[in-house]
Amino acid sequence: MKELSLNILDIAENSTSAGATLVGISLEEDSKGILCMTITDNGRGMSQEVLKGVQDPFYTTRKTRKVGLGIPLLKLAAEQTGGRVEIESTQDEKMHGTTVRAYFDTGHIDFCPVGDVISTMITLISGHPDVDFEFNDISPRRHVSLDTRELRQVLGDVSLAEYEVLGWIREYLAGQYAQGTGGAG
Repeated sequence: MKELSLNILDIAENSTSAGATLVGISLEEDSKGILCMTITDNGRGMSQEVLKGVQDPFYTTRKTRKVGLGIPLLKLAAEQTGGRVEIESTQDEKMHGTTVRAYFDTGHIDFCPVGDVISTMITLISGHPDVDFEFNDISPRRHVSLDTRELRQVLGDVSLAEYEVLGWIREYLAGQYAQGTGGAG
């Protein structure tokens, strides 16, 4: 994938497919240029067998195709910059969910751009209006955040997938990015 925002979309879609009601998406870049992309969910989680195979491109739980490239492509993108991918998952009755963390050196020549995270968030929210998303993009240059749980408190019964709501979310995120010096990707 040519942009990390597409990896975010892919992994978050997997989270919603796993029954998650809350998906956390975080981009945290430190002062040394190390970016940690984290996606957490409270979905079903993965068994240890699935967890071991998920980084193999020829392993997938889908019935529609024989390969699963999302995590392997993310792993490749991270490793090309000297980074890594870590995946944790729990299927306990009391606690379940998955966390995917990918580390990148943003100064490395092979670092791919973050891309259009605003459109990624709009796509996720419009496609899954009943799922809550908590988004944070934090670096020395900016702090951008959105929590759909806060929007639900204000909007009441209005769907997050309404055109006007999605337009407001887009403008809200764009405004936060415009206040920083880093831009949206």
